Amino acid sequence: MLAQVKQGSRQDSLKISCCITEEDNMGNVIHLRRDEPLKSKRQILSDVDIQVRHHNNNNRNNSNNTKVTEEPFPLTKQQTVTQEEKGGLQAPKRASEDPADDTSPTSEEVADKSVIKQAWRLEVGKAPSGKKPYGGGGITTSPPPPRPSGVTAVKSAVFQKWASMDRDHQRPLAKRQLSDESKASATSCRVKKNSVKRDLVEVRQMLSADTAQTRQTESSGGGGGGRPRTALKPHTTHRKLQKDFLPSTDVFQKVDVHAIKAGKELRSKKIYSVEMIAQAITEGAQTDLQKLRAIWIWLCHNIEYDVSGYLGLTKKVTSPEQVIETGRGVCCGYSSVLQQMCREVGIECEEVSGHGKGVGYRQGQTFQNTKSSHMWNAVHLEGHWYLLDSCWGAGRVDLDNKAFIKRYDDFYFLTDPENFINSHCPDEAEWQLLNDPISLDEFEKRVLKTSEFYRLGLTLVHPKHFLLVTENGEATISMSYSQPLDFTYQASLHSGTDQKEPNASIGILTVTTGTMKLKLMPPVCGTFGIMVFARPANATGTFSWVCSFLLECPEPAPVEELPENPFLSWGLQQNATSLGLKPCKYGSDAMALDSGSFELVLHTTRPVMMLCELTHRDLDKTLAKRCLATQIEPNQLTCHVLCPYIGYYRLSVFVRDYESVGDPFQNAGNFLLRCTGGAINLNELFPANLSATCGPGVRTLNAGLSKFSHATAQLVTQQGKCNITFNNSQDLELHAVLAKDHRKRPGYPLSRHVFFTHNGSKVTISVALPEPGVYKLSLYGKAGTSAANQDFNLLCDFVLRSSSETSWPPFPCGYTAWQRGSVLFEPRSGLLEPGTWVRFRVRVPGAQRVSVQGEQRVELQLNKSRVWEGEVFTGNSATQLKLATAGTAGCGGGSNNNMAIVMSFDVLTGQNEL
Repeated sequence: MLAQVKQGSRQDSLKISCCITEEDNMGNVIHLRRDEPLKSKRQILSDVDIQVRHHNNNNRNNSNNTKVTEEPFPLTKQQTVTQEEKGGLQAPKRASEDPADDTSPTSEEVADKSVIKQAWRLEVGKAPSGKKPYGGGGITTSPPPPRPSGVTAVKSAVFQKWASMDRDHQRPLAKRQLSDESKASATSCRVKKNSVKRDLVEVRQMLSADTAQTRQTESSGGGGGGRPRTALKPHTTHRKLQKDFLPSTDVFQKVDVHAIKAGKELRSKKIYSVEMIAQAITEGAQTDLQKLRAIWIWLCHNIEYDVSGYLGLTKKVTSPEQVIETGRGVCCGYSSVLQQMCREVGIECEEVSGHGKGVGYRQGQTFQNTKSSHMWNAVHLEGHWYLLDSCWGAGRVDLDNKAFIKRYDDFYFLTDPENFINSHCPDEAEWQLLNDPISLDEFEKRVLKTSEFYRLGLTLVHPKHFLLVTENGEATISMSYSQPLDFTYQASLHSGTDQKEPNASIGILTVTTGTMKLKLMPPVCGTFGIMVFARPANATGTFSWVCSFLLECPEPAPVEELPENPFLSWGLQQNATSLGLKPCKYGSDAMALDSGSFELVLHTTRPVMMLCELTHRDLDKTLAKRCLATQIEPNQLTCHVLCPYIGYYRLSVFVRDYESVGDPFQNAGNFLLRCTGGAINLNELFPANLSATCGPGVRTLNAGLSKFSHATAQLVTQQGKCNITFNNSQDLELHAVLAKDHRKRPGYPLSRHVFFTHNGSKVTISVALPEPGVYKLSLYGKAGTSAANQDFNLLCDFVLRSSSETSWPPFPCGYTAWQRGSVLFEPRSGLLEPGTWVRFRVRVPGAQRVSVQGEQRVELQLNKSRVWEGEVFTGNSATQLKLATAGTAGCGGGSNNNMAIVMSFDVLTGQNEL
């Protein structure tokens, strides 16, 4: 039995010529013919199906002598693949594009009549003699016509397949399962056409597995509805990437501007014809890519999403004409308009139905056993299929406000399949355009990534799926990237259908050059929604949502509440290097402190100024300032930290160039400290009003002071007294002030407990503390040749700590006549016992006389070492001993008779005893 379908020429009246040939018992061929008037497409197909099925039932034993050949007829683009285009998965041109076709029907005519207006001839019988077999497996068919037409060799199973097509439970799923939106947009003509096309496709797919030669024929000229097939999957690796189409925003500037301008003019003239709009907006476009771009731009800028239709408040606008006229539509409205416009300009385009993680999507929802809810498009360019979604390219939907937000998004124009699959899962796996398609279950598990995720060049390192479950109360999210980025995140606790933001931070975010790590530590059990946001580093704009996760915490870790971090990430900031800091050993992990104190050291590439901030849930701002002491050196920054409470602290560092006084401070790093024990007593915190420059540093160096005996800002003395020495190369006039917040013991002013000794350029500051505790020693200086009214400038602060219970007496009281270069060797105490002999030893450069005046005047003698010395009796009635000199400038005017008092000593009495 032979069934042959041939195409006749296009004509106004269509007839069906059926010729049934059958062998009799003698081997003769009997021909039965009849002509019928024009029938509808449904009737034509029904008659063909009935005749073949009837003859097949009567000739089951003769099925091996049958053949089916199909000569070309104007199929839709999904149905044929030419021999020349097999490697690129191309479909043939429409019938209207055939040069021999003078009628040149419009796209509407092609869509409605391309299948109906055919001439069919069905022949059943033996193969004509003289024709060579074509195909394989002993099956004889007519050779392929000159134009590739999808000729296919078959066996008797073909007729069994066709005979069963009228049984619904055995009929293949010929039509794609469309969503509610797509069903509303599909016309009856299109459904009929797809029914015919899919039946033929089903047969060809069944036949393609018969023989290797059949598969070769199928790939070169067979059907398949224009869909990609497994045999051609390797070619998908050669398609261009989106970055090749869009290397910059200017590549389509001319096309985009024209499409937007033309769209406005057409709408102002109330022109809603698909054909006219497509021709107008693609005018001047040289390539299919430019034409497609113009159509895409027009759609994204002229059609808004039909939110009210989606919510069921109004009737959905679905047909292309209505979508264009009203300027609104749901996803299938976008896809159908794009498809029709592409056909008008000769671009092969398909609508693809499937599931999308778009409007109304909730993280973790399932798509199993549910109808597809989204439509998008696939286009054929340069021998390959590409994906695009103009609905998502036009903007987004705000369901809370029931509004469409216009926000053009280039990402969904020719999106790479590897990225498209994370938010779009087609009903037919072939339209994933992946070498290894994923399952619907895998699609559900994929992390939801926005277009901004790819635009910023992010790569998700961990996890691969959206669901995170804590282990030991912790879970981690990590990403990598090529350009500097800033990150932040938002966590919300799911409570039924509600989402509540937790009261405290639940994670530690670390951002370094090229990597981001977010360690999550939920404080309570439950399910949390985690949203990650990013933006280019140092940008002042808002953050963009890039991806989302679900975090399940079956059992929280027993940790204290983490401090809030308004500066987003922990550790050094990405721009720390540009701010003058070198990489450091401190990262995002909390630094455990068991002693209540910590010293942060940051190395620098140039002198920078530093300010620090310390926060704790129980620490107020005033007290927090007494927990920090900062030291600024030319190549190093040091911050001494005291922790008065147990728990987590945030230590933030701000810097600017040292000389750039007018520039603002910038956050350079944030460090997490965890005090586990040894909290500092509040009485032992740093003195109030410490300056930002404690200890020797840039400021003292610029003033000419160097070679400090104590290089740190904090000095601890066990005896309650100490000496600080340094060189004064600029011959500064120096002054020091000693201060303590609370004095327990009354006594002499603290200024009497500091004593300067100048020995050439070497300076010694002697300190004798009257009681234990914490002191601030401030060093001031001014140029010696400066005006008398010039103020002293603060050079640095020292923090002195003493645990000694010894109450050291004050130093002698010095006067202005005590010039630099003079040295007091003995007595060093400013308090002398009454009725005792005291040895005096003093060096006064240039002095001619040195004496001590008490109850009696005692002249000191100059020894060989140029030191004035002598024994002095304190007496019983004198309250002071005064040291005087003469013979030097400023000390008696150079006269031996004029003595100048340079220092005084107190003699203890009942009133001034300590």
